Amino acid sequence: MNIVKKQASEESTIIQATLKKAVANALEKKRRLGQYSVVWENNQLTYKGDDAPQITQK
Repeated sequence: MNIVKKQASEESTIIQATLKKAVANALEKKRRLGQYSVVWENNQLTYKGDDAPQITQK
């Protein structure tokens, strides 16, 4: 199989940067409000924050 990597278009680069900024702003807002957040880390969901629920994996 031949994989050809193409340069991302300017539009897709702008969209990706905008999405990253929006996510960073949302996570910062949750942190300032004292709310926990849920993120994907190490191939699993991870709860972050002082009030995050303690979930045990079975």
